[in-house]
Amino acid sequence: MKKLILLLFLLPIMASAQGLSVGDKAVGFTLKNVDGTMVSLKDYDKEEGLILIFSCNHCPYSVAYEDRIIALADKFNTEGYPVVMINPNDPSDYAADSFENMIVRAEEKGFNFPYLFDDGQTIYPQYGATKTPHVYLLQKKQKDFYVAYIGTIDNNYKDASSVTEKYVEDAITALKKGEKPAVDFTKAIGCSIKDARKAE
Repeated sequence: MKKLILLLFLLPIMASAQGLSVGDKAVGFTLKNVDGTMVSLKDYDKEEGLILIFSCNHCPYSVAYEDRIIALADKFNTEGYPVVMINPNDPSDYAADSFENMIVRAEEKGFNFPYLFDDGQTIYPQYGATKTPHVYLLQKKQKDFYVAYIGTIDNNYKDASSVTEKYVEDAITALKKGEKPAVDFTKAIGCSIKDARKAE
C-alpha cells in the first residue's frame, strides 16, 4: 500500500520531468522580458497560437536561426501566431547568456518579439526543451493553449537558402486551415541547455 501511495505521488513529478508532448496543455509562465516588463502566456489569450522558442545568445545554432526567427515574427506576429523567445540557460556557464547580454543582443539584432529569461530555470524543464533553439508551437483551444508541434524550425540550420522543409510555417498553415500539421514532431538541432543543477 505504501508503495502504491509513493507511486501515485511520484507520477506527476515523473511526467513533468519528461516534459510536454504534442497534444498536451501548455505550461503557463511569467518571465522578465529584455524591456523590463513581465510577460505571461496569459497575455496572448486573444491569439490563435504562439511560436514559443527556447534559444540563447551564445549557441551557434541559435545565432544561425536568429534572422529566420525575426522573419517568422515579421510574418506571423499579426497573423495570430506571435513569436516569444525564452533563454533557458544558466549564465554562470556562458556569460554571454546573462540577462544584461540578452538586452544587448536584442538591441543589436532588432528582435521584434519578447525575449524572456527563465530565471531559476523553472519553465524549460516543464516543457521538456533540451536544445537551443527548441520550438513549441502552441494552438489556442477554447481557453487554453495546447502543443501542436515540437522540434526544429526547418531542415537546414546551416543555410537558410537551402531549406526545403519549413516545419513551423507549414504547421501554422495547416492549423489556420483547421487541419493537423502533417509533421508535428522533429528532432531539435542545437546546443544542449546549460542547467546549473546538472552541472552540480
